[in-house]
Amino acid sequence: MSRLPGLDLLRAIAIVWVMFFHAQGAGLGSPWSPMSQFGWMGVDLFFALSGYLIGWQLLRPLSQGRLPDFKDFYLRRALRVLPAFWAVLALYLLWPAFRERPGLEQGWQFFTFTLNLLIDYEHNKAFSHAWSLCVEEHFYLLFPLLAIALTRRPALWKGAGATLALVLAGIALRAWVWNDLDDNANHWVERIYYPTWMRLDGLLFGVALAALRAYRPRGWDAMMRRSGWLALAGVAVLALAIFLSQQRLGFVASVFGFPVVSLAMALLVAAGASEQRWTGHLRVPGAAWLAAASFSLYLIHKGAFALMAGAYGEVLETRPLLAFFAYAGAALAGGAALHYLIERPFLRWRERLIRRRAQAPAASEAAAA
Repeated sequence: MSRLPGLDLLRAIAIVWVMFFHAQGAGLGSPWSPMSQFGWMGVDLFFALSGYLIGWQLLRPLSQGRLPDFKDFYLRRALRVLPAFWAVLALYLLWPAFRERPGLEQGWQFFTFTLNLLIDYEHNKAFSHAWSLCVEEHFYLLFPLLAIALTRRPALWKGAGATLALVLAGIALRAWVWNDLDDNANHWVERIYYPTWMRLDGLLFGVALAALRAYRPRGWDAMMRRSGWLALAGVAVLALAIFLSQQRLGFVASVFGFPVVSLAMALLVAAGASEQRWTGHLRVPGAAWLAAASFSLYLIHKGAFALMAGAYGEVLETRPLLAFFAYAGAALAGGAALHYLIERPFLRWRERLIRRRAQAPAASEAAAA
């Protein structure tokens, strides 16, 4: 799938929003709180983008009667995620000053992507933002099997029914767990915010977009011609989500907020995916680079904030404008280093491996002939 400026812009917005959210905890200060208060929603935007892009990658061949190349799929995912992730994990394990909080979970939880299910958030907050990567990895492992099962005899009612059932199940599960919670915010994070089964809405709505594109191309094209209205609807639903999430740990936000946020993000992703209208071609200077480096920035930004706070935190505490540039510069420098030294070389190696795998059957056929 060719890159669209509209989707790059959304990815850039997501990573900047998330970094604002985490920077306040690092010491950025209250003047930036309107930007940072709802920055956690940037993760839901990442989920919607991932659901759409990965969903399209797998559902497109299935809609044409072909099985996806699963070796290719998992090779791409592994070389996309693991090198940069392991590099940052090594920093957290070996360099205590890099940790934004003193406590760090054991390494095996990161290697097995079970951090979001087993974390003791009250005592081990360092590198806790890897929880979303765990959700993504669980999605990569399970969705291909689910996609094959649902598309053996594809029908609109199957997809719509599965989507509705999962959304309602998530609402019911969060309501049940919330009613059993105490007032400890750390327990809310552990039992409602982090677990994979609680955070499927964004991925689910993104996959629904991919399924619509793959199996109802005429309906998709008609929707793409109205992408401006999709963007407007996305902004309106996002405003509703922000209203519902004013009390982030409350019942309404915990139970109903996540699907509303995810619906808003899916509408924005649909608008950004339009190849026919301005929403898919909207360019903002710097957005393409932020989008390309967003994974590296996500992994390293809290560690970069920790280093900046440890070295200059007291000086920056009373200088909000200087603090903004200091923390932003630290995150961008760290993200750029990780992106260019680790992420991009492995992505290039991945493309070479994929090309070799694609050329191997042709070479074998030529030799046999």
